[in-house]
Amino acid sequence: MNRDMKDRPIGIFDSGIGGTSIWKEIQKLLPHEDTLYLADSNNAPYGERPKEEILSLSVKNAELLLQRNCKLIVVACNTATTNAIAHLRSHYPVPFIGIEPAIKPAALGSKSKTVGILATKGTLSSALFHSTSEIHAKGIRVLEQEGKGLVEQIERGELQSPETRKLLEGYLAPMLEEGIDYLVLGCSHYPYLVPLLRELLPEKVQIIDSGEAVARQTQSILARNGLTNDQRALGNHQFYSNSDVEVLRNLLSIPAHIRYSMEALEF
Repeated sequence: MNRDMKDRPIGIFDSGIGGTSIWKEIQKLLPHEDTLYLADSNNAPYGERPKEEILSLSVKNAELLLQRNCKLIVVACNTATTNAIAHLRSHYPVPFIGIEPAIKPAALGSKSKTVGILATKGTLSSALFHSTSEIHAKGIRVLEQEGKGLVEQIERGELQSPETRKLLEGYLAPMLEEGIDYLVLGCSHYPYLVPLLRELLPEKVQIIDSGEAVARQTQSILARNGLTNDQRALGNHQFYSNSDVEVLRNLLSIPAHIRYSMEALEF
């Protein structure tokens, strides 16, 4: 593999700023890789859009990242993964890594045999989600809950507001009544609600998301394809948003030693 390919950035896109929860795990595991993050906040959330529109938006995002020479693309959005990743993999030459709800580890760890999943409508209604649940959750009750309105709250930076708290309380109550001991976060925005979720959930309920698993998969696919950047310098990170970049900046709180830039971009 020539040096040019190894030096190219990892591309990441999401229906907004939530996928930065995935970016953080990738940056932590692969500190020498450059990244390019695309926040399609103007079209968030994808979860309530028709499949054809989700596919169209995903294609637009992927092509924008490919125009900027990304060597691998992480679809840091559950809804885009479940509705578009098969198409992306069959139409473009770079590896694509998707994100799916972490049903398997929750099902394996559950003692009550009842787990909850908080996700968007687009993820919960997808064929890929249901096939994953059927494979990994045999003998386990999976209680599905649409997190309507949560993505919009996070996009506004309202992680601890009374309205966000009220929404979560309403979504968690029926799952807690049924005795869940795991809560699976099925949207890359939702890890930003973990501090509030810890306040609202009993200690016995474990919260699980896909961030670390996606980072490990990214590391594995880079190595398998000879694409790992083996330079010693820390990576450089570019963030593009078609909405308010200050919300993105505040949410990320990137340490001073990490090189990055943020830019508003029309797309």
